[in-house]
Amino acid sequence: MSNILTVFGATGIQGGSVIRAVLADTELSKTFKIRAVTRDVSSNSAQALSKQGIEVVTADMSSPASLSKALEGTHTIFLVTLPDFVTGAALGTEFEHGKNVADAAKAAGVQHLVFSSLINVTEASNGRLPHVAHFDRKAEVENYIRSLGTPATFIQPGYYMTNFTNLQLLRKGEDGSYTLAGPTSPTKAQLPLFFPDSDTGKYFVAVVKNRSKVLGKQIHAAADYYTPTRIMVEFQEVAGKKGQYVQLDQEVYKSFLPPPIAQEILENELLCEEPGFFAGGSLAEGHELLAEVGLKPTTWKDFLESKKELFA
Repeated sequence: MSNILTVFGATGIQGGSVIRAVLADTELSKTFKIRAVTRDVSSNSAQALSKQGIEVVTADMSSPASLSKALEGTHTIFLVTLPDFVTGAALGTEFEHGKNVADAAKAAGVQHLVFSSLINVTEASNGRLPHVAHFDRKAEVENYIRSLGTPATFIQPGYYMTNFTNLQLLRKGEDGSYTLAGPTSPTKAQLPLFFPDSDTGKYFVAVVKNRSKVLGKQIHAAADYYTPTRIMVEFQEVAGKKGQYVQLDQEVYKSFLPPPIAQEILENELLCEEPGFFAGGSLAEGHELLAEVGLKPTTWKDFLESKKELFA
């Protein structure tokens, strides 16, 4: 009989990646029956999951009762929580959501909780960067999960490659060249680039297949550390376009961002310079786990090759 894998954020980027990767894996597609948790079971994306034979359920992460029902009989969970600035919820809601799922998982006797986590930036920077709430709240959820003693692994996704395209960080000028602008040094900042659409699922597969080896561990997920200079050099090589990185004054950088999140995004960028996106954490263990199951991370060049039409 198949074990139940309950995936939160099933119609989102990370949860969707996990589902696709499990379905594509010969072993795990037989090991697990997927239960997809989404806020709207009537959405087109939820209906598409149903047509693949996936059980689609709705649960309110603010409602412990609905979470208990959604997790009945669950063996393994993939959990991702959304930042308050994304959902528009009151400050602290992201932690409350993560806590509620953790409590329900503990009560349900879940055997493996895989949480998409991040470092506590306030602590790692000794208070120098106190406003990166979407990192700190995930770290607090991770600490809470650990306090319950639930068998868990913590995948920490890196800097999204899709930010450069979806958020138009690479700006095309009138002369056809591209500019990447940011508040950090072109050679000191180290961005651990990660393609969430495909690689979240890869890391999940690697973690689940090595469960006993990774319980209690943080797995830093990214292809490599890239400086802004390297990002633009490789962009020029793949896209065949001229490009440059421009370092901006911090206040100038903030002026281009929505005021409510400007300081948070600024400090998120400064994190990549000091103390580091993963506070100096190595990517080696994650790469080794992937290699053991015949997978490898998507590199920045791989990503750019798949998006060349955007720069044609």
